[in-house]
Amino acid sequence: MAALTSIIILTRNGLEHTRACVESVQKHTSLPYEFIFVDNGSTDGTLAYLSAVRNATVLANSVNKGFAGGCNQGIRAARGDYLLLLNNDVVVTESWLEGLRGWLDWDQTIGIVGPVSCNVAPIQRIKPDPYRTVDEMQQFARKWREQNIGMGFYPHRLIGFCMLFHKKLIDTIGGFDERFYPGGYEDDDFCLRARLSGKILWAACDVYVHHHGHATFAANGLAWNEQGLYNAEIFRNKWNLEISAVELEKTGYNPSHIVEKVKTFCPQNHFVPLSEE
Repeated sequence: MAALTSIIILTRNGLEHTRACVESVQKHTSLPYEFIFVDNGSTDGTLAYLSAVRNATVLANSVNKGFAGGCNQGIRAARGDYLLLLNNDVVVTESWLEGLRGWLDWDQTIGIVGPVSCNVAPIQRIKPDPYRTVDEMQQFARKWREQNIGMGFYPHRLIGFCMLFHKKLIDTIGGFDERFYPGGYEDDDFCLRARLSGKILWAACDVYVHHHGHATFAANGLAWNEQGLYNAEIFRNKWNLEISAVELEKTGYNPSHIVEKVKTFCPQNHFVPLSEE
């Protein structure tokens, strides 16, 4: 029997996006999986909906623990050998999990794998054929997979909207740094630590999923730019970057330069313990 994948989905309102995400997973996932839902204080009926989903563990927070805190909470509850972080504004496609897991199993040096999508940072962004409905999107994804089967590349970072890794990676590098609250740069930091531990990243060009983009921030009236600047300052201080937080937000950075400079994973400095309740 195939190993279990724990699909960890964080929610804070955005019920319609969450429903579409869950239903797409249920329809297009044939490998064994469990849902781990971490709700960060929804007030729109999301929690009641999640409680009715089959094969799911629901962790309800009265306050918003942020992306990193919620992920760590979900990871602690996960039973699977594979952990998959999935934003609630993603709609998955046929063979998506088979595609991602296939890459992770193919090369043991791959630490984290992610798909390509729309409405994400350029490193994983493609320009899909125009589609107006879910059915048209699925048709595009099917054609895209056929045209790009077996293709991918080594990115210098992956985006946290959809990333798959073995649970044992957490034993090596720890969880997500909860200082990056409520969200932003925690996925960069996680990928850096994975690379420093000797793992590589992989972008699976033959797996396409739809991403609405920043739906949780929009649904809760959060200012992404302001929060990004705050977390950029934490990130630059943690990794001793010689640019300001404003420059980091405007022009970005090269993760490979950090890896070359730091060279190796030091547990004393880089391991992030999963926070306890």
